[in-house]
Amino acid sequence: MPCVRTLLGLLAALAAGGAVAFLAYCVYFDRKRRGDPAFRRRLRDKRRARQRQQQQQAGGRGAQLWDPAKNEKLRERFLQEVRMGELWLSRGEHRMGVEHLSNALLVCGQPQELLKVFKHTLPPKVFEMLLHKIPLICQQFEADMNEQEYLEDDPD
Repeated sequence: MPCVRTLLGLLAALAAGGAVAFLAYCVYFDRKRRGDPAFRRRLRDKRRARQRQQQQQAGGRGAQLWDPAKNEKLRERFLQEVRMGELWLSRGEHRMGVEHLSNALLVCGQPQELLKVFKHTLPPKVFEMLLHKIPLICQQFEADMNEQEYLEDDPD
C-alpha cells in the first residue's frame, strides 16, 4: 500500500505544481497585458464609447435634463416652483398650487421620487388633482420639445 500512497502524493504534488504554474502564467500575462499602451488606449476608448452610449440612451428619456453642476438654473427653477406651490396651497388656492407643483415635476430629475414625497405630504384631494395634471404636463413638454427641435433644424 505504500506505493499507492506515494503515487497519490506525487499526483497531488504535480497537480498543485501545475496549478501554481498556471496561476504564475496568468499573473505574468495579466501584467504584460495591462502594461501595454495599446491595451490601455483600447480600454479607455471602450469606456468612452460606453459612456457616450449611456448618455445617448439617457438623453432619449430626458434624464439628462437634471445635472445640478451644469443646470443651476433648472435647480433654482425647481426650488422656486416648489416654494410657489407650497405658498398657493397654504393660501387655499389648490389649482394654482397644483400648477406650480406640476412645473416642479417637469424640471425634476427624479419625478417618481418626488411623487412619492407629494403622496405623503399633500392632502389626498390635491394629490389627486396633481395626478390628473401629469398627462397634460407630458403633452405640453413633448410639444415644447418638438417646437424646440423644429426651431433648431430650421436653417433660417
